[in-house]
Amino acid sequence: MNTVIVGAAIVRGGELLAQQRDWPAAHAGQWELPGGRVEPGESEPEALRRECQEELDADIEVTDRVGEDVALPGGKVLRIYAASLTSGSGEPRAVEHRALRWLSAEDLDEVDWLPADRILIPAMRACMRGNPLR
Repeated sequence: MNTVIVGAAIVRGGELLAQQRDWPAAHAGQWELPGGRVEPGESEPEALRRECQEELDADIEVTDRVGEDVALPGGKVLRIYAASLTSGSGEPRAVEHRALRWLSAEDLDEVDWLPADRILIPAMRACMRGNPLR
């Protein structure tokens, strides 16, 4: 069974939340969606909620899948889900990353995405318009 890495396409006011990596050195400064590894016994939405709490100190509601699976090195797979901040959640903050940024659809091409996230830019744009691709 493949290891699943989940990512959250958190959209607010037509903008997508991205975070800038601080490590490892090879990827420092690159951008990605919040998320991480699904642990044993966790559902994918549970893993996303946990990861966003750890990385952003924010609570999210997970909804539809966004785009297709993206193969990652080592037999891993990346799956993105649409998400929104819950009404009681505070403003996201960079707990484990260098920076956070809300991106407009036009901004998506201007940041240096990790390769797997870059593949999903068309699906991210569709999600930002309220139409997750599947």
